[in-house]
Amino acid sequence: MTKRMKAYKSSKSFFDELRKDPEVMLHYEEEKARTQIAALVRTARQRVGMTQAKLAEKVGTSQSVIARLESGGDQRTPSLALLARIASALDARLEFGFKFAG
Repeated sequence: MTKRMKAYKSSKSFFDELRKDPEVMLHYEEEKARTQIAALVRTARQRVGMTQAKLAEKVGTSQSVIARLESGGDQRTPSLALLARIASALDARLEFGFKFAG
């Protein structure tokens, strides 16, 4: 007995439609930024060979705050002040910018 595979529509049109909604795009960009911040902090910390606990001590916070930030799962966006303290503790410079379409 041969089973027929159910035909599925591509999800591309669904996501294309979602991207037209400014509120959806705002949430998407916020989540993307948190994920990028998490990866950048983790990579920078590892580059200088520092543990989360040591970074937290130098920044004046707890290791769990650094762990949450690096996981990218925290819904809170880290403040610029915290990111600046992290950069300083890592002997780095905090930079950010805007990218324009087209």
